[in-house]
Amino acid sequence: MVELKGSDLPIRRHSCGSTNKVLPIPLPSDGSKPPPFALVAMVNVYLLVTSLNPLTAFLHDISVVRTNQQPRGWPVKLRDFLKQHFGTGTSHQTFGRVKEVIAEVLQVAGALSSERQQSVDRCGLCFQLLSFTLLLSHSFTITVVQVDTELTLSSLSAETFDRQITKDLILEDTLHFLLPEPHSDKQQQLRIPFTPVTPWSWSGSWLWIPQGLSNFLFTHHLKSDRNNQEIKEDVNQEPVQSSTWSGAVCADPHLRQIYTDPLLTLTPMFSPEVKQYRVEVSFDTVMIRIRPVTVSPACKAHLDEQHGPRIANYPVGLGNNRITVLVTDDRDPKVPAIMSIYTIHMFRESRPSLPMFGDHVTCSFLQDCGLQIQPNLPCGLQPHIQTEIPHQTCSSGHAPGRWVVPCLSCSDNRTCDWRQVAWKPDGCFHQLVPPPLLQDCLRDRKVLFIGDSTNRGMMYFLMERLNSSLEDWSKVHHTLVHRNLNGGRSLVSYSYHPQFWLEKERRPTFRQALLKLLHSAFLRNIVVVVKTLGMGFHLPVDGIHSLNLVEIQNLFQKNKDIITAAEHYGYEVIDTFSITMGRYKEFLQGRCACHFHEVQNLWTSRPPINQTAALNTAQGEGYRFPTYHVSGAVNQVYAEILLSRLCLKTRT
Repeated sequence: MVELKGSDLPIRRHSCGSTNKVLPIPLPSDGSKPPPFALVAMVNVYLLVTSLNPLTAFLHDISVVRTNQQPRGWPVKLRDFLKQHFGTGTSHQTFGRVKEVIAEVLQVAGALSSERQQSVDRCGLCFQLLSFTLLLSHSFTITVVQVDTELTLSSLSAETFDRQITKDLILEDTLHFLLPEPHSDKQQQLRIPFTPVTPWSWSGSWLWIPQGLSNFLFTHHLKSDRNNQEIKEDVNQEPVQSSTWSGAVCADPHLRQIYTDPLLTLTPMFSPEVKQYRVEVSFDTVMIRIRPVTVSPACKAHLDEQHGPRIANYPVGLGNNRITVLVTDDRDPKVPAIMSIYTIHMFRESRPSLPMFGDHVTCSFLQDCGLQIQPNLPCGLQPHIQTEIPHQTCSSGHAPGRWVVPCLSCSDNRTCDWRQVAWKPDGCFHQLVPPPLLQDCLRDRKVLFIGDSTNRGMMYFLMERLNSSLEDWSKVHHTLVHRNLNGGRSLVSYSYHPQFWLEKERRPTFRQALLKLLHSAFLRNIVVVVKTLGMGFHLPVDGIHSLNLVEIQNLFQKNKDIITAAEHYGYEVIDTFSITMGRYKEFLQGRCACHFHEVQNLWTSRPPINQTAALNTAQGEGYRFPTYHVSGAVNQVYAEILLSRLCLKTRT
């Protein structure tokens, strides 16, 4: 903060308050009221000072503006902002007045510095970045509100990375401005983002050129001035307008930086020339906010696809994830041309686990404290007391239960062996169904799945268990029928619901879709198993509807209503909501953060069951056949419960 006593300057004394206050509209000196829609702007401008005596200072193009009409700050070129709000002629005069006000303050500061210290050794490589906060009133009055020796960017949103991007841009421009460029061919294309605050005088003795400042910079400035037939800047003349990027060719299709929150440590370190990166994140990192920025304004960065967003939240599932950044030429907005592709391969670690070799205690949990769905019940690990091992099987698939895990202490989840975590129903157990029993149980039976991708995961688990392998898999959103199961003696089909791609009035209800599927399969003696809700949609991810905490808590009651309705009709119920509630962080890939299964690609020397012997011979020995495996510990729990309910001994 600068305080200039006794000087008649347009600067507020003792202006040390935050510049994020509500902007006041100053009254005119005659006491009259300002117009009702008068613009008042609080503007942060950024100054590079290389000398006070003689004064040598440069104003950066970028400013941060907040107005009484738009209180949230945004980065903008100061010339563009003034021209938009004050018109061409007045904006040029106002820009000149901004430089005059800043120069007056710096000159007085330089005079005060000289009075205090008569002899100062001049540092040829020293410079100072300053932030001037200016108040622009409706009457074109300019007042210096605050001067900081740091870059003041607090009015910019940290969520959109505007604060970090603007800071990096100013610092990079400053370094390029002060230090010589090693490659002269690149110097010719260098953007000059600074404007001298005081008039240039090539022959005058008062302009001191700092040692180390690129000679190319001054040559470039002087050449530009001579082309305009003047060296000394005239504030009454409209400057040459900067070129617009509308319709410009994306000639340099590279990223300048990739901004993330939380900050990712990429391997290798980011470079515009490198297109492939790897990064590992901890178990607790469930979402990444990312914003790529291009080198050239003529190029655009999109996430995932040509028309994808330029900033987005990504859910980070356990294991492997991939984020793709496309650098495009958007001159044809309908079909942007892809110029280059950057890929981030992200691996999210599993929950930290401590193997149990000695004494331990048994802990249990219903819900995670990070997402407390039942506020009236405890969250996190609790001591688990079980008097005896249950000997009776559960009478339903929605028997209440909890997760149980061995730990050294229930007060620290880092001391648990999470490889041994298991779902334990209260007072009963679900009987496991081995493959031979499952094959016998489902012989000459049809199993129909209707629902979303979580139902699809249960179906593929059943198919792999039934056939001892999974030879066919796809992320379908329509109807599938699998006949080559259990030696051709079992049929499994799937129909995706809801059909969100249809208009709302054309979407079939769940009842309509179910009845259609049942009638088309000519089923008799039907056993209906209802899977309840599951955790997901709890992260604020772009492109999907996310739920807040209150909405997620309301799902618990809706889940109970589903169970009650299913019991009323005599249906079996699998309570997947209670099972996924406590392990909501353990989702796998998918924007909804609702998938607890993953299908992995494998290769085997065993040919598919339905492939002919002649084709096997033609392919020769050593040929590897594609196969798949359904992984996901949480999905396995409720899929196993499904199998136990399908294959009860008392069922015909």
